[in-house]
Amino acid sequence: MTGFSPDWLALREPADHAARAATIADEVFAYFSGRAAITLADLGCGTGSNLRAMAAHLPARQIWRLIDWDRNLLDAARGRLVGWAERAETEGPDMRLQKAGHDITLRLEQADLARDFDSVLDRHADLVTATAFFDLVSAHWIDDFVAALARRRLPLYAILTYDGHEQWSPPHASDAPVLAAFHAHQQRDKGFGPAAGPFAAARLVQALEAQGYRVARAASPWTLDQTQRDLMGELARGAAEAVAETGLVGPVELASWRAARESAAACAIGHVDLFATPV
Repeated sequence: MTGFSPDWLALREPADHAARAATIADEVFAYFSGRAAITLADLGCGTGSNLRAMAAHLPARQIWRLIDWDRNLLDAARGRLVGWAERAETEGPDMRLQKAGHDITLRLEQADLARDFDSVLDRHADLVTATAFFDLVSAHWIDDFVAALARRRLPLYAILTYDGHEQWSPPHASDAPVLAAFHAHQQRDKGFGPAAGPFAAARLVQALEAQGYRVARAASPWTLDQTQRDLMGELARGAAEAVAETGLVGPVELASWRAARESAAACAIGHVDLFATPV
């Protein structure tokens, strides 16, 4: 799968945490309330942002299986979580973290989710979760993955799946063609087959409901303003580079769009959060 840098993940983390749909998060936390312990499998974990967002709201004893193919990100996750914790025991294969009265066991797992999600799901988990992940995989992969979840009757908490909606302020004449070209690029193969991209959230809901899951979902857009201009600038540059690779927007038009977006006043980038439970 195409890699992401720790710097990029650090830049976006505050926006990711702020965007999470509170109604869906509350359902997740209520579902596991009253339990003494919980084990989570976090797919495409990056540097552990999902753990940092959720840990305070889960049972006091937690085992987090952080799963990624990128060893550099797993190493970065280890370092960031040690720095985040109030106390860390790092000897042995598992790490143990203490944070705000929570006892967290951390297991870093390198796995190729494109080809081997079955063995990942075979190891114990009470909840499978992933952030900004499902738009990178193919529709076929989503169907197979959800079928594997259903065989094990595992709940899924999927956060910040891109839904294709973007609104920049002030508007630019090239917003529509640039977005269409960006979506075309986004649907290229990221290692899982042609990516579902902006259609991932709808496909995920469809697959889960077809397997008999109850699915609660809500919008979780990034709502960015000038206080996040560094993030908006990176979004504009990244989108322009992707669009340039498609050849669908001319270089002069694209340069004008990029310049406008790097100095934009605000933008909203659409995502969907969902919590799916077997019935």
